[in-house]
Amino acid sequence: MTPFDEVAPGLWQWSRARNGLPPTMTAYALRDGEDTILVDPLVAGETEPLPAALDGIVRGRVQILVTTPFHVRGSGLLWRRWRDRHEVTIFGHEHCATRLDDRSAFRPLRGGETLDGGVRAHSIGRPQRAEIPVELPSHRALAFGDTVLEVDGELRVWPRKRDLSRAWYEQRFLPTLEALTRLDVERVLVTHGEPVLRDGARELAASLARPPWRRSSLH
Repeated sequence: MTPFDEVAPGLWQWSRARNGLPPTMTAYALRDGEDTILVDPLVAGETEPLPAALDGIVRGRVQILVTTPFHVRGSGLLWRRWRDRHEVTIFGHEHCATRLDDRSAFRPLRGGETLDGGVRAHSIGRPQRAEIPVELPSHRALAFGDTVLEVDGELRVWPRKRDLSRAWYEQRFLPTLEALTRLDVERVLVTHGEPVLRDGARELAASLARPPWRRSSLH
């Protein structure tokens, strides 16, 4: 039994529970032609089964995409593991660099860049956030860090703002997410909860109409 599930052809997911909110952390590996993409990889150590299992699916050039500085997670460990066998690059907001022991494989993103395989980095928030959702054309997918999560079977927006005013949320924040609903997206890969594997753009649009999720409650 592998420590991850292939939830769609060439798309693997694995999760870990934690004692906190949101209660679930999720990561992904994707086949991109002859290359490999990882999103916010959850790896605690070299001796656990996951790195060896990932060895079996990783091939070609490897792009490790970090959606938010809080999700650097096992990026550095996997770079060290694979650097002699693969070309490995870690991409993320410039603040991710402070969480990496070795920054030689790191390339900062600001939002708006197009990477190998047509991967596109998007900016959200006004002012702009350090979270950078990434569009993955090979799977018609859009991956989020903390801003969009899955709760009780539906997508919810997590503003991550303590002093949340309705005017700020509706007039300044939501419009930056609304632009993403017009992308050619079938899947929404959340890194907290379960991914949406079909009708992703529609489900993302529906999340904007729901009340914002708050860390102070489970619902």
